[in-house]
Amino acid sequence: MKHPLEFVPQNLRKPFFYFFFALTLVIFGVFRLLDAPLQTSTAPKGIVSFELAHTLDASQAMINSWDSNARLFAAFGLGFDYLFMFVYALALSLGLLLAGYQKANWYSAFTIWLGWGAFAAAFFDMVENYALWRILIGSLDPSFPQTAWLCATVKFTLLIAGVLTALAGKAVRK
Repeated sequence: MKHPLEFVPQNLRKPFFYFFFALTLVIFGVFRLLDAPLQTSTAPKGIVSFELAHTLDASQAMINSWDSNARLFAAFGLGFDYLFMFVYALALSLGLLLAGYQKANWYSAFTIWLGWGAFAAAFFDMVENYALWRILIGSLDPSFPQTAWLCATVKFTLLIAGVLTALAGKAVRK
């Protein structure tokens, strides 16, 4: 199997990584601002609490703890997240491509899998956001919070595994 970004010329991989990594940090900073109104005693971690609510009652309690302004921030954030998905998937996948280049076969293979995992995480993020949007606009279907929780859990697992693997690249021998 080949890495999903293996087609990127070798001399452009690092500049593209730095560009998408910087853009990831900028967008993450914007999300921190958007998330502030969503942090309540019911949703102490803002949108992340909403993503991991798991039940309709917990999701509804969080929405009810938000004023109309916070609900607008949540809706905007869910839409804006689609740009973030594209950017973070590229940054992480490029980071893994760089980390696995000319390394031990097992590590290189693992970075390839997780390079695909970065895009899988973005896909799970899309499904999660759809479920959260449906809850936010008033759906009382209990499958939506469960879907959001499952997708968020898989997304976070793939992203954390990818980041840790990319960071470990310096320690792995060729």
